[in-house]
Amino acid sequence: MRPSRLITLAAALLAGAAAWGGAPQRVVSLNVCTDQLAFLLAAPGQLISVSPLAHDPRTSALAAEMADLPRNDGSAEAVVLRRPDLVLAGSWTTRATVQLLDRLGYRVETFAPVTSLDTARANMLRMGELLGREAEARAMVADFDTRRATLTAPAGRRPRAVYYMPYGTTAGADSLTGDLLNAAGLDNLAPPSGHLSMEELVLSDPDLILVGRPYAGHARATEYASHPALQATGALREVADGTSWTCETPKLLEALATLRAIRDEVTE
Repeated sequence: MRPSRLITLAAALLAGAAAWGGAPQRVVSLNVCTDQLAFLLAAPGQLISVSPLAHDPRTSALAAEMADLPRNDGSAEAVVLRRPDLVLAGSWTTRATVQLLDRLGYRVETFAPVTSLDTARANMLRMGELLGREAEARAMVADFDTRRATLTAPAGRRPRAVYYMPYGTTAGADSLTGDLLNAAGLDNLAPPSGHLSMEELVLSDPDLILVGRPYAGHARATEYASHPALQATGALREVADGTSWTCETPKLLEALATLRAIRDEVTE
């Protein structure tokens, strides 16, 4: 074992039994979604390190705001050297690191990917509890609920829509994008399989075929959006998806506003 790793593990054994009482003072995040939610709710100086993706504007809606926060590489060594009393992680990221930290006695809290606006709301409240910032989380949720209510479509015509992605994948009803479509007043035509061939898509005759913006440069994965068959439907709409569509922050309402505007345009 390398000397640096021995030093790191020795530090872990000494620091691993951090006290769990009271609000944590040294919070480290290993996931781009927990990065952002913790940043929005944490007290000044409470969040001391974020994941590398936190600084990437292609993955983080708050990349500019978090630019000055130190980042970690997701390794257990990088985490323990920061002496955290709370580590935040996603349920599917840095699993080896999370397992090691857990064995060493660190407090690690994991967040599963959100699949609806309701679960996003619940995660906001949970993060507030973990950080000892319950009042701030309740205020965030109250504002979220108010804005969500104004953006949720009223009863009436529901255009038939498909959110179509590379290689024929679709956003199903049990996904976060599917829940956003429903809240915006769109009937989601995605099949349970999550896959729809281009022929099946065209034959289903949707009112809207929503596609994300193509990647910069040449990318075969997004060439499908320029296919003549899709262009001929007249239903194709490009949406600015990305960072505001994935994590449990109030930025989700920007995605809902985009979809609601498209729905209103079609139903005018």
